[in-house]
Amino acid sequence: MADNLPSDFDVIVIGTGLPESIIAAACSRSGQRVLHVDSRSYYGGNWASFSFSGLLSWLKEYQENNDVVTENSMWQEQILENEEAIPLSSKDKTIQHVEVFCYASQDLHKDVEEAGALQKNHASVTSAQSAEAAEAAETSCLPTAVEPLSMGSCEIPAEQSQCPGPESSPEVNDAEATGKKENSDAKSSTEEPSENVPKVQDNTETPKKNRITYSQIIKEGRRFNIDLVSKLLYSRGLLIDLLIKSNVSRYAEFKNITRILAFREGTVEQVPCSRADVFNSKQLTMVEKRMLMKFLTFCVEYEEHPDEYRAYEGTTFSEYLKTQKLTPNLQYFVLHSIAMTSETTSCTVDGLKATKKFLQCLGRYGNTPFLFPLYGQGELPQCFCRMCAVFGGIYCLRHSVQCLVVDKESRKCKAVIDQFGQRIISKHFIIEDSYLSENTCSRVQYRQISRAVLITDGSVLKTDADQQVSILTVPAEEPGSFAVRVIELCSSTMTCMKGTYLVHLTCMSSKTAREDLERVVQKLFTPYTEIEAENEQVEKPRLLWALYFNMRDSSDISRDCYNDLPSNVYVCSGPDSGLGNDNAVKQAETLFQQICPNEDFCPAPPNPEDIVLDGDSSQQEVPESSVTPETNSETPKESTVLGNPEEPSE
Repeated sequence: MADNLPSDFDVIVIGTGLPESIIAAACSRSGQRVLHVDSRSYYGGNWASFSFSGLLSWLKEYQENNDVVTENSMWQEQILENEEAIPLSSKDKTIQHVEVFCYASQDLHKDVEEAGALQKNHASVTSAQSAEAAEAAETSCLPTAVEPLSMGSCEIPAEQSQCPGPESSPEVNDAEATGKKENSDAKSSTEEPSENVPKVQDNTETPKKNRITYSQIIKEGRRFNIDLVSKLLYSRGLLIDLLIKSNVSRYAEFKNITRILAFREGTVEQVPCSRADVFNSKQLTMVEKRMLMKFLTFCVEYEEHPDEYRAYEGTTFSEYLKTQKLTPNLQYFVLHSIAMTSETTSCTVDGLKATKKFLQCLGRYGNTPFLFPLYGQGELPQCFCRMCAVFGGIYCLRHSVQCLVVDKESRKCKAVIDQFGQRIISKHFIIEDSYLSENTCSRVQYRQISRAVLITDGSVLKTDADQQVSILTVPAEEPGSFAVRVIELCSSTMTCMKGTYLVHLTCMSSKTAREDLERVVQKLFTPYTEIEAENEQVEKPRLLWALYFNMRDSSDISRDCYNDLPSNVYVCSGPDSGLGNDNAVKQAETLFQQICPNEDFCPAPPNPEDIVLDGDSSQQEVPESSVTPETNSETPKESTVLGNPEEPSE
């Protein structure tokens, strides 16, 4: 592939995370020649989504990447006397403290395979409960319920699909009904953002409750789309506005978050947040309803009444709420489920600002402020990669860059040298933080994010409707710990198999992910056992499978912290711990304005009918209409179409 790559670009982007993908799309849309590369075999970096077997393969690759040190000195021969090189890292060190637990019945047999998999590669597995399990520890794929997975010693069913999800990214077409997915064929890309793979028809029966086994999870592995980072989209947030403005929204579909939950006094309950919810709530007295509506109305207009809160600017939002004639019940709801701020560290102004943002997002696309992309968060970077490819961007996965080449006199980066020793020249270079070497980042102090991914057999709050998408905040209990955000996804989000829920837990790290999050897991779920499987009266949903890991948070790192970066090299951060995606969008727009100061940021593509082509031109611009969607019967009909910002959908 390197032999076919052009050797001169305007912008080279290294890494396919969300900020990098947005910048690549914006630059390509403005007419820049863009090369977008990633050493990984999938799009999204730490923003990616995986099928179940894909996630296990990712874990295995991560372990192998840490164990094997590869050195390539080919690039050193390419450096001239008036140049110097900045080596890039060949190892991804953004993931730590990985622990995997399997609680479901471990009855995996040799003939069990993932439905719809492209390649058969059966794992050799023995029963975790047999006496032979200890002797076969080096080849066993399954951990026991009390022992974390040893990543270096397991054989995992392989998945060769390049895209993080089980199928190509879903598409929303404004001219047609929802329920379609894109079969991307942008000819200007050397490798497509999503690989077209055979579709799996939904002809399996819903697994019997209380009898979900590890075999079923493996077999239905392509029903799962497991995000490495757990986020939601505010309906009036920067990312939604960008998706609409750029028309990238046609490449994805979204589902409303249906419930805001609270965890109080050991129980989970639903929080009324919209006007209709408040007045229909049976949890609140009539007096509380009036109190809450009066306070929420003030929060929307708080900036117009500074005298109401100015005296409390130096106090926490929690203390301020105690002065507002709100009952303890209402104070808890506002603090933890609406503002979603810290009880001990968030000031009054930050709390009012968060509450206002929450309230302004209500009603645009549904009864809550949030949307979730079908097939997972990993679809979003691919959507912008697709836009970049449509306008001429070139993509290369599994293509590593060995070093940056810097001119000694001008102190600017002039080229990169890839794994094949090819020198590729460019004017600007965008690089994701994880690709920088330890020498470059020696003065950087990183924070960490604690993450847990759970597969459960039921919802944390059972209702008559089983297809609920919920967000829950569990407050911190100990000094120095942080509140835990819980997002529970049902099968209609296309992220898990029927009969299960996919649960994401996230918080800022104070210890390892398991130490930070296990207490919350134990409060909300009970581990699956064969004995409990016979008991229909289990109060908590059962935990079938769990993954814990820590992820590096490189957001808010000042450029000055990096050593000797040339002025035309720009660094993008990985995911932050926040709920929304505003940080990624702000970062992308800021860097784009430095590269193209007089250009519009991701404007809408031209109407194909309005494009005037030069009759003598041999190369024609590829209109977006050339990307032909195909019908997908699996896409839920109730998914949300992003429409005109002034005309709320639904």
